[in-house]
Amino acid sequence: MPPRRSHKKSRAGCRRCKARKIKCDEVHPRCGNCTKHGVACDFEHPGLADSLTPAETPRPSTSSNCDSPSTSTLPPTPCMDSDTSLPLYRNPETLPLTANTKSSRMMELKLIHHYTTITCETLAISSPVSERIWRNTVPNLAFSGANFLADALLAVSALHLRYHSPQDQELVRASHSYMASTLSEYGASLSKGINESNAEALFLTAALIAFQSTASRIFSRDDSGDLKDRSDGYVLPLSWFHSFQGVKAVVAASWQWLRHSGIVVPIIESQPALNLDLSGQNANFFGHLLDGVEDEIISLEDDLDAQETTRQAYQHAVAVLDWAHKIPHTGAPLVFLATVSRRFVELLETRRPRALAILASYFGLLKCLDSVWWLKGVARREVMGIISLFDPDDEEWWPRLQWPLRIALYEGDVIPPNVWGADWAAETALLEEASHNGNFVSHIELLSQMFTAMQNMPGGPAALDVAVRQTFMSQSRTLNPYALMNDVTHPTP
Repeated sequence: MPPRRSHKKSRAGCRRCKARKIKCDEVHPRCGNCTKHGVACDFEHPGLADSLTPAETPRPSTSSNCDSPSTSTLPPTPCMDSDTSLPLYRNPETLPLTANTKSSRMMELKLIHHYTTITCETLAISSPVSERIWRNTVPNLAFSGANFLADALLAVSALHLRYHSPQDQELVRASHSYMASTLSEYGASLSKGINESNAEALFLTAALIAFQSTASRIFSRDDSGDLKDRSDGYVLPLSWFHSFQGVKAVVAASWQWLRHSGIVVPIIESQPALNLDLSGQNANFFGHLLDGVEDEIISLEDDLDAQETTRQAYQHAVAVLDWAHKIPHTGAPLVFLATVSRRFVELLETRRPRALAILASYFGLLKCLDSVWWLKGVARREVMGIISLFDPDDEEWWPRLQWPLRIALYEGDVIPPNVWGADWAAETALLEEASHNGNFVSHIELLSQMFTAMQNMPGGPAALDVAVRQTFMSQSRTLNPYALMNDVTHPTP
């Protein structure tokens, strides 16, 4: 028998691999095992070492409570099991959180009270019916077994309280921890499939995730890698689109059950009816954003199908702008995030000037909603950020940015119609006219028919499942608690 080869045990592995008693490949700045499971590695962030010590992790508790001031200030670390295809985050129950103490119970009571008395009123714009549903019906559904929905309510409530107390680290940890728990259980439910019993809860959770993604941007620091990157400058809020596109994907995939829901349908119907002019033949306010689109598409797209997809993406996005521009006080501009096509989001990701100019105009529309706490200052901040990506000497695009720039910098609570470019007196009449032509549910019906057609095609169900999963992955990255570590350790002044 040949002699047994000697083995030299290394003590240079990362702390997580040591805790799991597995071999670490010692690759820097992130070892292979941590990379595989999508978790933090103390090679990459030495400051995490103490938080990964096994002795500091107690047995899991029976409730998802937020941290006490005495525990680590680090947010939950994202984790993905090797046998799952979704980047699920570890539930706070498995993290070094406090036991079910009186202070943690009081925090949960504080959050649910704040949600039912104040936060729920901010989730709906100009819709008393929708507001009552968010206040009464949604919590009842959450506490009947939909734990991920309950955690989402607590996360959003904590975020709202942070708006008033940005230095409160308990609220910071609570907001991140509850959203991490939401993403974990929400993703697990999606992976098992949407059905009649969970469709309502999944839709409402997707909507709250989108809300959290949007509202979280107000807490981002200029040096945190969100609003401004030190090397690349302004960073687009693509997470907004990913999250709202997630709501659209869940709705389309589960509409066969949601169309009869007494909870979901009133929320959807509270949105103003889409009345889009896709012909491009009428004189519309934002029509100039499509000038020269044909030459651009031909020069940049070789494939005919790609040309048509890009053309439709631009035309549809501008049509939504024109529609929302006439009725902005109803919350119509928010519909833009969910209704634009995936191709338009791709055009934003590649920073096409036309797509950026359309986005700047969209943020200009949000100026009318500046009184809403989670949209306050958004128009000015985002428009100025997008404009920083353009050269003032650009004779083609700079003139098309003047409207959003003028609106974003406008001082005053009410923008006059001659500055805005629409007659406020006609807003009610336009709403009534649109209601006769159908409501937002009609748009959902068309979207659902497209998803149904996908399911009936070869490989359709698998494609639909992949679409929903990809959307969840985008949502998860959007609210990655580990990526928000700088927000926890360096709160907004």
